[in-house]
Amino acid sequence: MKTNIFYLNKVTLMIPPLKLGTRGSPLALAQAAMVARLLAVPSEIVVLKTSGDLIQDRPLSEVGGKGLFTKELDDALQAGHIDMAVHCIKDMASVLASGTTLAAILPREDYHDRLIVPGGSTYCSVAELPAGARIGTSSLRRAAQIRHRRPDLIIVPFRGNVGTRLAKLAAGEADATILAAAGLNRLGKGDLGCGIDIDLMLPAPAQGAIGIACRLDDRAMQAQLAPLNDLETADCIAVERAFLAELDGSCRTPIAALARFNTNDDIELIGEILSVDGTRAVRRQTVSDPSSALDMARAMAREIKSAADPDMLAAFD
Repeated sequence: MKTNIFYLNKVTLMIPPLKLGTRGSPLALAQAAMVARLLAVPSEIVVLKTSGDLIQDRPLSEVGGKGLFTKELDDALQAGHIDMAVHCIKDMASVLASGTTLAAILPREDYHDRLIVPGGSTYCSVAELPAGARIGTSSLRRAAQIRHRRPDLIIVPFRGNVGTRLAKLAAGEADATILAAAGLNRLGKGDLGCGIDIDLMLPAPAQGAIGIACRLDDRAMQAQLAPLNDLETADCIAVERAFLAELDGSCRTPIAALARFNTNDDIELIGEILSVDGTRAVRRQTVSDPSSALDMARAMAREIKSAADPDMLAAFD
């Protein structure tokens, strides 16, 4: 085990570093390094390969969904091999793994999606893309939203980290791709592409938010992480995840949601579900006092489900 030695009043203290678990993608490593800097205590980044990283030849919706990006981290946390796990919260299931808690949520990055086209292309919006253009994405949500607004476009599967997808785009495997602005910003690539308005592409629940999970019984770690928790972001993410949980959604269901504070300090929630083929969509928008925002989110989810066609809801079973 790595240790760091500090000298205090001529007494030598051996302090083991905190172990931060993370996936091994460049984006995940950048996020873990950010958390390590914020902690400002001796720390060690522990890289774990997740099932979602290993499976690259099939859509996640076919092999288990969001939990594939977190299971190995959850297992390592529960076993005590790491002290905390750094997650993109949008990759987390709506119900946390047993014995874990989301102890801190960092201030949210840009929650928009961005349209990326090859170098030299002049297209800067989905509306400008020519009929029949190929959009590379592995996201059921993004694919359904594109099919709903531009059914003339062709969706092609695009798996892999940001660098892999950009390389596939440059190789001509698609005419455009869609990536989260938050990830691009954290990788120093925030100048790529053009932002997509939420009227066209509402983000995934918790998109742009980083969460730090620890063991539920580790009170000392929870206290150490508490100063990193951004209350406004945490409130909004809790609302979006309540909406998702009430829908009982997974990677097999195209779901979008965004909660944000308005100028009156109320929380506005926009939620949407779509059919996988994009032919149908149900969207709602409402506002609530923060004290009743979770109830608002659950009520909106029930209202959307009641307004959806029965075959749309089959994917939720």
